[in-house]
Amino acid sequence: MANEELDKFLAQRHKDVTLFDFEGKQVPCIILDDEKFRSIMKTIAGKPVSVETNLNILQDGLGHVFVRITLTFSQGNIEEKFLIYANESVDFFEALADTAMLTLSSSSQYGSSNVFMIQLPKPERAQNALDIIRKGLHK
Repeated sequence: MANEELDKFLAQRHKDVTLFDFEGKQVPCIILDDEKFRSIMKTIAGKPVSVETNLNILQDGLGHVFVRITLTFSQGNIEEKFLIYANESVDFFEALADTAMLTLSSSSQYGSSNVFMIQLPKPERAQNALDIIRKGLHK
């Protein structure tokens, strides 16, 4: 990854990721601005919804690893993409592999009862992604 490309990715990364305790487990959480979170919730409220979750790992062989998380909702024609710098968020991906859950929350109500939880249907994919991330970080 050339310096220009690295700088571009760093500028585009979504920094608002964290963990919160859910029934004794650390669950990874992507924090959205209030308006975006409300818009998603309004669109899917009261509807059966599934979320396809894809993790696209981008690495340069020099120890910089980014993960583009794409969430495609079955209702409302919603697709959200988040570029996360794995170098800063290894614990996020460890928790994702451990729990096979991902949450979305608004910035003003982070970690409260107002979260949207996504259960990953294939937990082994999160573990495989974590293995690739760890290998990429140790180049």
